[in-house]
Amino acid sequence: MTDGGPMGSDGSGSVGPTAGSSVAGVRDAAGSEPSDHDLIRAAQRGEEDAFALLVQRHQGRAYRLARQMVPSSDDAQDLAQEAFLRVFRSLERFNFDHDFTTWLYRIVTNLAIDHLRKRRPTVRTGGGEDGEELGLELVDEEGERPSDRLEVEETGERVRACIEALPSHFSAVLALRELEGLPCTEIARIVDATHVTVRWRLHRARKLFQEEWERRERSALARASARRSGAAGHGAGAHDHDEHDETDKSD
Repeated sequence: MTDGGPMGSDGSGSVGPTAGSSVAGVRDAAGSEPSDHDLIRAAQRGEEDAFALLVQRHQGRAYRLARQMVPSSDDAQDLAQEAFLRVFRSLERFNFDHDFTTWLYRIVTNLAIDHLRKRRPTVRTGGGEDGEELGLELVDEEGERPSDRLEVEETGERVRACIEALPSHFSAVLALRELEGLPCTEIARIVDATHVTVRWRLHRARKLFQEEWERRERSALARASARRSGAAGHGAGAHDHDEHDETDKSD
């Protein structure tokens, strides 16, 4: 995807400050790294490398959030790139009362929801009562051992598949809370909903996730059982055939 903005022409979204970058001009007197707001102000003044550094700083988390919500890594990369293009086009209207990440997450989340709505029909939403949030048991990648790497990756794929199967307004808050670790107050700003609404969506999303997880587990067990039954039947049939051949020979 190419555009007049400073995104990589190879479509990778990997951009960064060039040699002799003017980004140094936004560093403070102590020479520390510029804040996101510093970079935005510099980009608003026309310093392209400032925006490139902003993208470089946040492109990983934009992709990660998109990947939690859509099933394809290519789609997630496209959504992350589109999010930064929209940021670039709207940079002059940025509200400095908010964090840049809140704005970026809102754009990525809305793009992912639109993508999912176009990709598949709306599934059931279901009603539900308000109540205490129930913890969702997700894989803890920080504690993985080398021998568990494959199992962790497979579990992560299954978690993403379950989240993607949820209605988009549930999958969004679930990914932001459980996978990105954002507080409900920030999620409310991102999805443009009240704090109470976000807590209710999380409550319902966790229940729907658990139901979807258990449904897939039952389906997997049923398929495994069917394969074992088929293999056993095939083995018994082959044994009977061998006995029949032996009988023919003795006759």
